[in-house]
Amino acid sequence: MMVENITEAQKEQFDSDGYLIVKGLFSSEEIEQLKNRFMQIHSEGPIPGYFSPLSEEDAKGDILKMYPRIMHPHKIDSLSMKYLLDLRLFSILTKLLEEEPLAAQSMFYYKPPGAKGQALHQDNFYLKMEPGTCIAAWTAIDPSNEENGGLYVVPNSQHAEIQCPHRADPEKSFTREEVDIPDGLKPIPAILEPGDVLFFNGNVIHGSYPNTSKDKFRRSFICHYAGISTTKAGNFYKPLYKQDGTPVTDIETTESNPCGTEFTQAEIH
Repeated sequence: MMVENITEAQKEQFDSDGYLIVKGLFSSEEIEQLKNRFMQIHSEGPIPGYFSPLSEEDAKGDILKMYPRIMHPHKIDSLSMKYLLDLRLFSILTKLLEEEPLAAQSMFYYKPPGAKGQALHQDNFYLKMEPGTCIAAWTAIDPSNEENGGLYVVPNSQHAEIQCPHRADPEKSFTREEVDIPDGLKPIPAILEPGDVLFFNGNVIHGSYPNTSKDKFRRSFICHYAGISTTKAGNFYKPLYKQDGTPVTDIETTESNPCGTEFTQAEIH
């Protein structure tokens, strides 16, 4: 496996805009492997504490309840841990963070046709990494665009403070928290092909479109990382891991929730 890194121009773009798309970081064979593994997990049914799909009858028309995201698959699946700790990701993250990275979280989103979007939010509201912030590595398993529920980001919003969310529109978002776009900024779509990876700062405001396609999934494998200098993290994300899989257990933890929850404003507090 050839380990590539980003150019100085790409690092400057990340620092300026708060995000960076690295094209074709993972091969089509690797993406197919991930897709097949997670479709197998779905077909095998619930995994208590990690994955709770409902039957079509019990979902009562909400397709996302039949295809919910999987939280922390690296804790139950060796292939997920392998990709969470992938050397190519760590190589790029070392340059973006300007220090050794630590892996904090993995997630898999199925996002089937008809699925709601996710309201604008900031990841570090949930991960609570201090000092500094987390960085997401968002890998497209399918083409990801405005039609099938792709991501949109707000460039330059990494300089914004972490907001306390207000309630989102439940008709549009499967999560109930939403933040506001700072004056003078606007969201843009992040168009990705399978194997592309979108890296973005944990303060960057972002969300996703609903999947309005008739037959296209928008699957994605998402991981979060922080720097070795991190001294505090949300307790949902412990332990953090070095690239060799060594757990880091000396980080102070604080109360936290999964990244993007279904909690109401009252429940947040």
